[in-house]
Amino acid sequence: MSAAAADRVRMNTTNIDDLPVASRWFRFTALDERTTLIEEPHVGGLLRANLWHLRGRDDDLLVDCGLGVTALAPLLRERFDREPALVLTHGHLDHMGSAHEFSRVWAHPLEHVDNPAPGSLLGPILAAQMGLRETLPPALLTARPRSDYDLGTYRVRPATPTRSLADGDILDLGDRRLTVLHLPGHSPGSIALFDEHDGTLFSGDVIYDDVLLDSLPGSNTEQYAHSLRRLRSLPVLLTHAGHGRSFGQERLHYLIDEYLREHLDATDEHRRGNERDTSKSMRQGDHSR
Repeated sequence: MSAAAADRVRMNTTNIDDLPVASRWFRFTALDERTTLIEEPHVGGLLRANLWHLRGRDDDLLVDCGLGVTALAPLLRERFDREPALVLTHGHLDHMGSAHEFSRVWAHPLEHVDNPAPGSLLGPILAAQMGLRETLPPALLTARPRSDYDLGTYRVRPATPTRSLADGDILDLGDRRLTVLHLPGHSPGSIALFDEHDGTLFSGDVIYDDVLLDSLPGSNTEQYAHSLRRLRSLPVLLTHAGHGRSFGQERLHYLIDEYLREHLDATDEHRRGNERDTSKSMRQGDHSR
């Protein structure tokens, strides 16, 4: 059984009041001397985001910051000796929950992180908020950060953006430069960061190795398709996604092509439906004359 499948079993069979207390909330995995993956292993699969700490000579970046159920910024200051600038790929709860802890918060202005959408750690409430058709489990955590933590009190706290990011902006860490890509579709202000020197992409929720969510409040499938076509044209060699595993260029192209094919099929079906409706209306009009 995969870790995600095991999570689903635990989430569906565990009473909210019976959730264990986690001994440690965050997991740090150094990929190399400049890149560290930070995870919340006790968060269920839907909301378990990848947070990326990027070490630079002159400055550090944190790409997204998780749910915010327990403090993250102090751990980063302790581990890396300085607080990074926080780059939010978008404003959903699993990516901006800890944003209020940081003194530098950079985001696209269309994400409105100072007035975020509501969120919940209770499955039925979150499903209603996000307009999801699927049934979510009662609890979206598999453990509590502390014994007195009440999942029902969770709220997405607003953050004050200190820098507005736009397509083409360069984030300079001294020995590493990342280009901001505005790639709307999943959300209006979704961005990714691209290292043109080594071909590494930090994609947020623009692309990841699973079903792409394009029907949330604020999503736009036409924009999503355009963004993915643009992404496919770039020399991306390695994608560090906002969820799940990292993958290379071949997998990136496959995921994009599959989405675009399904998008085209859906568009064609919608067009055929409109044509059938128009034809039916014309026939009814002829009959009435």
